Amino acid sequence: MSQADSYFAGLDIGGTSVKAVLVDATAEQIGPLVEVRSQVKDGYESTFGQLENALDQLAAAAGIKRSRIGGIGLDVPAPSSNGVIWGRANLADDWVGTDIRGRLSERLGVPVFMTNDGNAAAVGEYAMRKYHTSSLMLVAPGTGLGGGLVMPGGRVYEGVNGLALEVGHVSVPFREDDGSLPACSCGLTGCSEAWVSLMALRRRVGLELAKPQWADHPLNQGDTMVEEKAYRLREFAEAGDELAGSIFKQQGFILGFMIADLVRVFDPGLVVIGGGLAETSFRDQYMAWVEEGFADRAWPVYRFSPVEPDQQTTRFEWATGGDAAAAIGMAYAARELFS
Repeated sequence: MSQADSYFAGLDIGGTSVKAVLVDATAEQIGPLVEVRSQVKDGYESTFGQLENALDQLAAAAGIKRSRIGGIGLDVPAPSSNGVIWGRANLADDWVGTDIRGRLSERLGVPVFMTNDGNAAAVGEYAMRKYHTSSLMLVAPGTGLGGGLVMPGGRVYEGVNGLALEVGHVSVPFREDDGSLPACSCGLTGCSEAWVSLMALRRRVGLELAKPQWADHPLNQGDTMVEEKAYRLREFAEAGDELAGSIFKQQGFILGFMIADLVRVFDPGLVVIGGGLAETSFRDQYMAWVEEGFADRAWPVYRFSPVEPDQQTTRFEWATGGDAAAAIGMAYAARELFS
C-alpha cells in the first residue's frame, strides 16, 4: 500500500470519552468525529478495546478497511515522555509507568505517536489554520489552565521529559485582598492556574459573595453549593451582571499578564485562547481584558514592530476546534510523522 493510499487517525483520550478523527494523505478530514466511552478507570487494556472500536467506526464511515490506517496519533490526559505516562491524574494505576505507545502500536500493528492533551489541542489549532506556518501557542483555561506550543512546520514542543508548557504553574505577582497567595492544586501558591481556571472561579465567587456589597446578589440567595454558583457565573456574565463581569475581568487581565511573560520567552507570534469561554457571548470583551493584561506586562516590541508600527508582533485569536481539536491535532501529527 502506497503512502498516498494511507489514512491517519487521531485518538483523544479523555476522562469519560475517546474522540477520534480520520484524515487522508493530504491531511483532509474524512468522515465525522467519532466518540466512544474511554473506560480509563478500568485500565489501559480496557481503553485499548475502545480505541479499536473507535478505529472500526472511523473506517466504516470512510468506507475503507481498517488496515488502510497507516499511523495513529494518541493523546492522554496526563504527563508522559516517550510513550510512558508519569502521573496518574484520573487514570487507573496500571497506566503509570507503562509503555502505552509501544503496547498500542504492537497491538494494532501501526506506528503510534503519543503526547498529552494540551499539546494535542495546540497541534489541532495549528492544523486548522492552513494560512499559518509559523509557531503557535495555545493557552486554555478550563478546570485547570493548560497550554501547548507548536513550532513552525507543525511539530509540538514537548521538552526532553514531555513536561514543557505547564503554563498554569507560572507564578504571577497577584495577591488576595488580605495579601495572601492563593493555593494551587499543584501544592504551590501564586500560580496562574490559581487565578485563571474553574477552580479559581469557585474560590473567587466564595470570597466575593462574602463581601457586604454582594449580600443581595441572586447568587447569595438559597443554599446552592459554591460549585454550582461558579458554574452559573458565565450565565450571569452573559446577562451583563456586575459581579460576574468583575470576576471574569480579573481573570482575563491576569491571563494576559501571564501570557506576556510566555511570549517574552517563546515569541510565538500567534496566541490562541482555548476553553469554554470561546463560546460565550461576552468573549470579545474577555479577549479585550486579556489584551489589556498583555499590554500592561509586555514590552512594546512584543506588541508592534519597531520597523512597521502598524504590524502586530503578537496576535490573539480564539480557538476554533472545540472538542475535536485534540483528535484533529493527533491525526495531523500522525500524517506528518508517518506519511
